[in-house]
Amino acid sequence: MPTSLPASDPFSIAEGLPVREILPALCVHLAAEPAEGQFASAVVVAPPGAGKTTSIPPVLAAAPWRGENERIIMLEPRRLAARAAAQRIAALRGEQVGAFAGYRTRVDSAVSEHTRIEVLTEGLFLRRLLSDPMLEGVACVILDEIHERSLDADLALAFCLDLQRSLRPDLRLVAMSATAETERLSTLMNAPVFTSSGRMHALTVHHATKDIATLRDIPAATAAGVRRALAETEGDILVFLPGTGEIRRTAQLLADCAVTVLPLHGELHPAEQARVLQPGNAGERRVILATSIAETSLTVPGVRVVVDCGYRRAPRFDPGAGLSRLETLRISKAAARQRTGRAGREAPGTAYCLWTPHTERAMPQHDRPEILEADLSDFVLATSLWAETLGQSDTPLPLPDPPPGAALAAARELLGLLGALDENQSLTPLGRAMAALGTHPRLAAMLLAASTPEEAALAADLAALLEERDPLRPRMAAHGGPPAIPPADISLRLDLIAGGDDPQADRAALARIRQASGRFRARLGLPHGLRAHGDAAALLAAGFVDRIALSRGEIGSFRMANGGNARLRRDDTLATARLLAVAGLHLRTTAEIRLAAPLDPDALPPAVLARTREQVETALDPASGAIMARRRMRIGNLVLRDRTEKVRPEEAATLLLEHARANLMTALDWTGAGGQLQARVELARALATPLPSDMTDWPDFSFPALAESAATWLAPALAGCTTMAGLKALDTAALLRNWLGYAHTAWLDRELPTALPFPGGRAEVDYTQPIPVASARAQVFFGTSTTPLLANGRIPLRLALLSPAGRPQAITADLAGFWQGGWTDMRRDMRGRYPRHEWPENPALAPATKTRRP
Repeated sequence: MPTSLPASDPFSIAEGLPVREILPALCVHLAAEPAEGQFASAVVVAPPGAGKTTSIPPVLAAAPWRGENERIIMLEPRRLAARAAAQRIAALRGEQVGAFAGYRTRVDSAVSEHTRIEVLTEGLFLRRLLSDPMLEGVACVILDEIHERSLDADLALAFCLDLQRSLRPDLRLVAMSATAETERLSTLMNAPVFTSSGRMHALTVHHATKDIATLRDIPAATAAGVRRALAETEGDILVFLPGTGEIRRTAQLLADCAVTVLPLHGELHPAEQARVLQPGNAGERRVILATSIAETSLTVPGVRVVVDCGYRRAPRFDPGAGLSRLETLRISKAAARQRTGRAGREAPGTAYCLWTPHTERAMPQHDRPEILEADLSDFVLATSLWAETLGQSDTPLPLPDPPPGAALAAARELLGLLGALDENQSLTPLGRAMAALGTHPRLAAMLLAASTPEEAALAADLAALLEERDPLRPRMAAHGGPPAIPPADISLRLDLIAGGDDPQADRAALARIRQASGRFRARLGLPHGLRAHGDAAALLAAGFVDRIALSRGEIGSFRMANGGNARLRRDDTLATARLLAVAGLHLRTTAEIRLAAPLDPDALPPAVLARTREQVETALDPASGAIMARRRMRIGNLVLRDRTEKVRPEEAATLLLEHARANLMTALDWTGAGGQLQARVELARALATPLPSDMTDWPDFSFPALAESAATWLAPALAGCTTMAGLKALDTAALLRNWLGYAHTAWLDRELPTALPFPGGRAEVDYTQPIPVASARAQVFFGTSTTPLLANGRIPLRLALLSPAGRPQAITADLAGFWQGGWTDMRRDMRGRYPRHEWPENPALAPATKTRRP
């Protein structure tokens, strides 16, 4: 392990910055040869203004372990931060961006063959990892602002750690954070922590005397805070707001102030973003209205004041709806420190926090990691492809936090519905193609559903539209009424993308959509200028198959394939459609359809047909006992087609068999020989005596066991049976005797016969009683002095003596005792009622009287 650094000073770029003090030790650590189980990884903690983003990449680029043509890659959470970091590094070297230091984002890039420091957005880096998992030509990956815990950053870190520990032990990893909460990160990376002091000027913080009452009041409260700051301070003001809507409304409220009001958010054109990051003109005072994009990674020059509303916009996943939605949330204490610190980056500053000290005490310490809140379908697709590529499907990824089970299950269900995962949760060929496109799985499925170049161009337009903001935004109504919602028909937007005109359309959004469509077209290899043409609904349905919506019979009311309900305004042109492919939903108390296209239920596209299941559903009519059949085409929870079908015999047999299995005691007739045979077999099983060599063990004839084995003994008899009445009429005893076979039935007939001979005739035996009972008229038993036994004397028997009318008069297990005792009373009663019949005093010695069986 080296103990010293090269004689030439590689740290001059950090001269005067606080991070300079940790650079020598950091470089020595990263230069060490990896030992067994140890890798060249480090965690750098440095507050805003310490110089970590602009100093560490150039210093590491000068390290001896970086090969001549190898690159240092640094990840930034936002496009603006990536551009600003690369431009600042290049400027410090006196070069143009794109030479030694360059950047790549989803919308633009500045790199060349000479670039050795490449700043990437986290999402773009993940695409690169999945296409080049070995990271050829990369010596070190720096993950800046890792404390923000974006889903892409967590995944990038996990993939890099996995790669470092399996195939690239020479890969250097540096995670940089602005907060000191790094213990868990250090443990995960098995890396030391290098902590730098910050450079913060004196900061005065003012808290509000009362909190902002409702989210609607954010623009007004923020504008009031800005006016106070303008009156009490000097210098440019950086204002933090949740989103672009609040930025627009706040700008309107400040229109009468003698200052330059500038927006700063991710949807701005790069040139407009760059304008904000340049110093203002002499004598000009600027108010920059920014989203959380300005919290970290960049410095807005001239800012001496921060006004913070205390809210942010973050995605939250609803497993029940299967959607992610942006919610406006309170920021954490860590985010509040980051924001107020922006006022003290260049000189003493002032921060106005528009919440009370009491509210601040209740704020969470840190924002929740995105992996715990977001839609995880892209995450599951990426991790599945990564595991397949590295052949490590059984090895868990080293993630800072495990993903929630409900969101993970919902993501896998969606990917299965889109055809990306098979029933074993393995990637399909379609899933691999979707992952290669580097966009959300829904959009990827839509792009891959196109069958012609013109349809692919249309899919690119749709994907760009859905990825960016709707150019037809809700319009503010006059006199303070509710905003006017534009029609949901997506064809209106497609016409605008193709060059149509709407004076109220968001032209900036349209420009971004067209630019994004160009990127999608390039990924698909489409020629420039190709005209889009095709069925937009068919393409939308391929990516949003779970949101295919069927009318519920009421205008504007729909049920979706995922089981949820959605609504359209009754005056919307699509409100009377029978079937819709829904791409845009706005979740309030109910899901409101904002973007959709009508589907023809009688000409469903292949992508939809591939996800449907058609089946004949049969049911028994409990009133008539007849079998009814309907052929239904289903997709998710929807029935797209429904018609009556003639029941085929095999379907009827299957249904009757299932009915019999579920209702065996009532579906078949057990009142006669069938019930007796069941009882005889159960009695034989209870004997547990050795059986002859030609016999197997007795089968279980209990109702649960017979129901389980019904496919064996009952199903063959159901051929041609089409009603429950026909099922009831089956000879249960014959079916069971046939199943038992000759040896068992012969044994039963011999040892447990259905009737016993007596001098006066035969007595039928009822085996359903706890002790079998042989019943006959009393005259049948004349001439018999003892009670016979069954099964060669192993089973007792009771005798039921009946009147000539067939009514029981006495039941006895001791016939000899009955003749001597109870018979006297029975004889006296019977002689009076039936004088024509013989009633001897001692029946045991009397000749038998042949009588008809009752």
